[in-house]
Amino acid sequence: MGVPLLQQYKVGKYIIGKKLRGIEKYPLVLMLEPLFRCNLACAGCGKIDYPKEILDKRLSYDDCMQAIDECGAPIISIAGGEPLIHKEMDKIVKGFIKRKKFIYLCTNAVLLKKYIDKYKPSPYLTFSIHLDGNKQRHDASVCQNGVFDKCITAIKMAREKGFRVNINCTLFQGESADEVAEFLDMSMKLGVEGVTISPGYSYERAPKQDVFLKKLESKQLFRNIFKLNTHKNWRFNQSSLYLDFLAGNQTYQCTPWGNPTRNVFGWQKPCYLLVGEGYAPTFSSLMEETPWENYGFGNNPKCANCMVHCGYEATAVNDTFRHPLKALSVFLNGPKTSGDMAPELPIFYNSDEISKPELVSDNKASPNCKQVA
Repeated sequence: MGVPLLQQYKVGKYIIGKKLRGIEKYPLVLMLEPLFRCNLACAGCGKIDYPKEILDKRLSYDDCMQAIDECGAPIISIAGGEPLIHKEMDKIVKGFIKRKKFIYLCTNAVLLKKYIDKYKPSPYLTFSIHLDGNKQRHDASVCQNGVFDKCITAIKMAREKGFRVNINCTLFQGESADEVAEFLDMSMKLGVEGVTISPGYSYERAPKQDVFLKKLESKQLFRNIFKLNTHKNWRFNQSSLYLDFLAGNQTYQCTPWGNPTRNVFGWQKPCYLLVGEGYAPTFSSLMEETPWENYGFGNNPKCANCMVHCGYEATAVNDTFRHPLKALSVFLNGPKTSGDMAPELPIFYNSDEISKPELVSDNKASPNCKQVA
């Protein structure tokens, strides 16, 4: 398990408190997007395709503090865009640490060497560095040569300075289990705390749609990957039951309110991944007015192939509290990698509504790169 005991204890205490008070819908992770601008233009990203006036917007320090004070989640994932571009980011991080929130500062690591001295190691701060596979695959994914090497250098530097470091890895079309296993072995040798891994979500605004995995493909890929973890030495910054879900062994519905998103437009309905569903002015209005029953697998065609951790990790965590022995068994033995997969939930809409983008023909994704706005 790639999560320190302090974090496990404090998050567990938070969840138990909610359950004892009979609160069904509560946030686990605040997905904070203080800006959309980025210094890269990744093929699978749907966050930077906005006009200049939107890319120039920023959430202020006060906006960010208000967001966490409103929702009260124990964990904050600061994404974007590239958060290190934000001129107040070090101040924002300090504000969250003062509130004793666990922060995952997501970064492509290109600017980390320049800005790392603005930060101090803390049990509440983790640099979550995006690294989508080996050198060839990652540089193709971010549409720029040399970024993989910068990431490796940044990881080593941050570890040497005493920071918590996590790798955030997204899998796309053309991945092989052997390739991913080699990547995970390499990640462990770097001494990172853990890896957060999931299949990519097909953002509607992403410039390239044929790089995304379908749900059955994702499940089989993860089964093939987990088969190769023969020494059980891979550390994941995720619950064992979420990993079991990725391998097709759990029938889960999305828990979108578990990871509410605050960005430059407001509180995004219903989650970090869907666009065009509207925004709420406050966290309470997001929770009270969002028609949650209209989202999730079987309820909305946009959710048909989603298995991303920001939607399903909270579901898996809830299941862990309901069935601790099942979770412990998966933790000790790893996800099941053969046999029948768990059934899917029923579909309540015409299945023809699911988009069916053309798949790439060879065994490597071919991202359609574009210039950074």
